[in-house]
Amino acid sequence: MSQYIKTTEVENVISEQTLNTESVKVSNKRSREDEEMKDSATDGGVKKTSFPQITIEDTEEEQIRKVTIPFNRIAPLKANWQQIYEPIVTHLKLQIRMNTKTRKVELKTSKSTKETSALQKAADFVHAFSLGFEVNDAVAILRLDDLYIDSFDVEDVKILKGDNLSRAIGRVAGKDGKTKFTIENVTKTRIVLADKRIHILGSYSNIRVAKDAICDLIIGSPPGKVYAKLRTVSSRIAERF
Repeated sequence: MSQYIKTTEVENVISEQTLNTESVKVSNKRSREDEEMKDSATDGGVKKTSFPQITIEDTEEEQIRKVTIPFNRIAPLKANWQQIYEPIVTHLKLQIRMNTKTRKVELKTSKSTKETSALQKAADFVHAFSLGFEVNDAVAILRLDDLYIDSFDVEDVKILKGDNLSRAIGRVAGKDGKTKFTIENVTKTRIVLADKRIHILGSYSNIRVAKDAICDLIIGSPPGKVYAKLRTVSSRIAERF
């Protein structure tokens, strides 16, 4: 009986020692986690990794973009060629040439090109001109960062054929282009009507307002109702900013 009591006492002592060692391990682990949390708490609770700024000099290879020009825009491209290549060469420091055989405008980076987004901006600028926008309107893509082009077909809104399709396009344009000019001035966008295709140039929110107005006209809403809706939406946008 005495031997049994001694063995139980020894087992109790061993279990107490193991519990103490485990508690020490847990406390050390918690202290380490607290230190890590303190380190991560700096910089607003999130560890920010800093990456070096990428420059065009880091990419040794020359980048090339080609923009296809439709047949109906070749003559305007030749007429406005000086206004197109001057901002691309002087401001963006890119190389540009027009290939008349393949009907493509070729853009290439040079050693003096500094901006990484210069090639994409120039390609968007030439593409906007190829869609039918004027040079003075398309140049805004080079100066501003939040300009986009949205394109859609009239038949995407409503399936129309024959005279109904031509009437829908006429409603969007209006008499002497009055409706189109009104939508452009109110929403601060530029609109191109290329047969059944409609292109809108502007910021994201303004494109959405102009597109809603055009869709209402295609569906068959009277211009007066669309004008009233445009006034309310434009006043909300003006209050927001």
